[in-house]
Amino acid sequence: MLSAVDLLYRRRADLIGDGTIGDYVALHWLEWNGGALRLTVTGQNVCDQLKAESRELQEQ
Repeated sequence: MLSAVDLLYRRRADLIGDGTIGDYVALHWLEWNGGALRLTVTGQNVCDQLKAESRELQEQ
């Protein structure tokens, strides 16, 4: 998920697999907005949780 979001922010959504996009849209983590993908509030919350877990693991 974090790598997909990174690609979105770098405007390289074309590098995200179609199946991955479909899965994230179905989970309501991403949504289509005027022909472009964007992160939903739920998707942002998931990213925040993943980042927090990653920091915790690095601190151990």
